[in-house]
Amino acid sequence: MRTDDTADAGTAEITLTGGNVNDVVRVGDTVRRTAGPWTPTVHALLAWVRAHGVTSVPAPLGLDVQGREVLTWLEGEVGGWPVPDWVWDPRTLRAAGAMLREWHDATVGFAPAGAVWRSPAREPVEVVCLNDAAPYNMVHSDGGLVGFIDVDMASPGPRAWDLAYLAYRMCGWCEDMPVPGPPAPRLAPPDRLTVLLDGYGRDLAPAPGEVLTTMRRRLLDLAGWTDEHARTTGRPELHDHAAMYRRDAGRVVPGSPPIRG
Repeated sequence: MRTDDTADAGTAEITLTGGNVNDVVRVGDTVRRTAGPWTPTVHALLAWVRAHGVTSVPAPLGLDVQGREVLTWLEGEVGGWPVPDWVWDPRTLRAAGAMLREWHDATVGFAPAGAVWRSPAREPVEVVCLNDAAPYNMVHSDGGLVGFIDVDMASPGPRAWDLAYLAYRMCGWCEDMPVPGPPAPRLAPPDRLTVLLDGYGRDLAPAPGEVLTTMRRRLLDLAGWTDEHARTTGRPELHDHAAMYRRDAGRVVPGSPPIRG
């Protein structure tokens, strides 16, 4: 499907910064991103979850005349660097867990024939994971979270896979997103994980120990992917990101074997 670009005639493209994977621009009230073989599947997924009542993700609008995917713009602040203070508010943690749960539940049953995913599927398949649920892919506005963006890495997998990465980025285990110290009082990472899982819903949330074990595996997988992406794109600085993921993985589960790479 192609969009009607006449409404955007004469509208300037604004380059959006902060990503490491895609070229992204804003045109009016839309976002334009490089499309790939996975784009039809992801757009069908977005349409599916929105039809199931989820409004916290962009609506898919097809492709523009340049072949880029077109999505609706979500207005608000994205939690990039420097990390905004709202990321550390326990209310944000609880809301992020609830928003991820809403997404997961809405994806149950989505299994189109011939689906193409950018990320590998993982067993056990319970839901469609976002695979990059983190503050830098969240939008905050008017004192609360309003949505997830950048969902093209989605693929089928277990709930714990998504929760582990969200916990890594929001609970203080991430080297480049540590929980701020005094003077503002902050919850310790295990306590933040408790709030996140409460927000998700304990009826289907994995136990904290499973989240941490999955977090370690998730980080090692991400380190390998990032090293390969650095090589294929000619961006050697991304190897530093991979090294950080391995350092973080090495201290997530005390007593784990040393990690080299």
